[in-house]
Formats: sequence, structure tokens, C-alpha cells
Amino acid sequence: MLTASDAIQAYRAVSKYRSQRDQEADVFRHATAALKAARNGGPIQQIRALADNRRLWLMVGDLLRNPANSLPDPLKASILSVGLTVVKEIEKEIPDFDFLISINENITAGLAVRP
Repeated sequence: MLTASDAIQAYRAVSKYRSQRDQEADVFRHATAALKAARNGGPIQQIRALADNRRLWLMVGDLLRNPANSLPDPLKASILSVGLTVVKEIEKEIPDFDFLISINENITAGLAVRP
């Protein structure tokens, strides 16, 4: 049986060979997969997927506001704007899962492009 320590050790070993962009894209892929599964799932599954996606976008916002972030200011502003829109959508009484999935897929595709 794997322990949390084993998982952390495996993640560290693998992350040495993958770019940060690839790892970030994986986080978005994971959140997107959860949204897709929850779209037609039960309320608990939907709440969990929405909460995880909200946390992801709030973290993205925090990282973009960090003075050490080296992305160009116009790009940071654009991504922050998207993030605020996503959070507003999540907070609606009936969030549009297709919209949220689309946004996450677009961000994932952008991360997959090599600069």
C-alpha cells in the first residue's frame, strides 16, 4: 500500500523530468476531468469538483499577484480576469459546467504550447 510519503517521493522524482508548464497543465487536466465527471453526477460530486476548481483558480490568482511572478503584466491581467469570471460562475446557483470545462481546456492548451 502506498503512503503519502511514497506519493510525494514519486512526484519529486518525476517532476525533475517534466517542465513546470507540463505540471501546471496536468493540474488543469485533473480539475477538468473532475468537472466532466461531475457535470452529470450527484450533488456531492458536483460540489467537490466546483470547490476544487475554485481553489485552483484562487491559487492561480495568488500566484499571478506575487511580485516575483515574471509573466508580462498584460498576460497576468488577462488570466486574472478569466479567473475572476470562473470564480463568479462557480458561485452561481447553477454553474455552467460546460463553460468551466471550456475555460480549463483552453488554459491547458495554452500551457501545452511551447514558448
